[in-house]
Amino acid sequence: MGRVEGKVAVVTGGASGIGRGCAEILAREGAAVVITDIQDHKGEALAAELGGKARYLHHDVTSEDAWIEVIAQVEREHGRLDILVNNAGIGIGCPTITAMSLADWRRQQAINVEGVFLGIKHALPLMRRAGNGGSIINMSSVAGLRGSPNLAAYCATKGAVRLFTKAVALECAAAKDGVRVNSVHPGIIETPIWESIVGMGEAGTNAPPDLDALSTMAVPLGVKGVPEDIANGVLWLASAESRYVTGTELVIDGGLSER
Repeated sequence: MGRVEGKVAVVTGGASGIGRGCAEILAREGAAVVITDIQDHKGEALAAELGGKARYLHHDVTSEDAWIEVIAQVEREHGRLDILVNNAGIGIGCPTITAMSLADWRRQQAINVEGVFLGIKHALPLMRRAGNGGSIINMSSVAGLRGSPNLAAYCATKGAVRLFTKAVALECAAAKDGVRVNSVHPGIIETPIWESIVGMGEAGTNAPPDLDALSTMAVPLGVKGVPEDIANGVLWLASAESRYVTGTELVIDGGLSER
């Protein structure tokens, strides 16, 4: 216990799925956690459940004004920021890239890539002002390491997050600001995002995939992951235990990317 005691964390998309798991474990290990999302009911309920060191803020990660206000509130209330988990993201599947609308392409880019950019742009100065270093953790995916049919646009966003992470990590290292930047690459994890990725289920249907069947077929360990599996990796990257780790990707996928 206490692996991030006294630290201040922001977790985007923190009301459900992997983000919720990250918020829960960071709070349990001693951090003051600011949960941001657009799912207000779920976010407020989670903050109440986690207790006095957690709070929820409504936050559209594609809005620069919203990012400015979130970081300003963190500074007003805590005077520092130690951990940023850029987790908010969406998945939009499409049977073929030629059928994807430009609106869906741009929406996915705005949340998955521009949201990460804006988070770093506005959180990094606060981390530097506090002078305590920090850890920025960007949620990518196995889809950021290898291509996947029906998910070309999603792969494009997650691959962008991977290389953006590496570039910013080197920028921070050159600045000697003590801020580490890494990406996390989940495999098949049981989260609500799969409900939005239609067309990957049973042939001839518009249903989301059966994660148990998909994992049995595709994952060397033979089972799907759960949000806590990813949150444990995020906790390690957020803690001093990973003090010598920056610019790298932490793959948590049951061996999926090795096939």
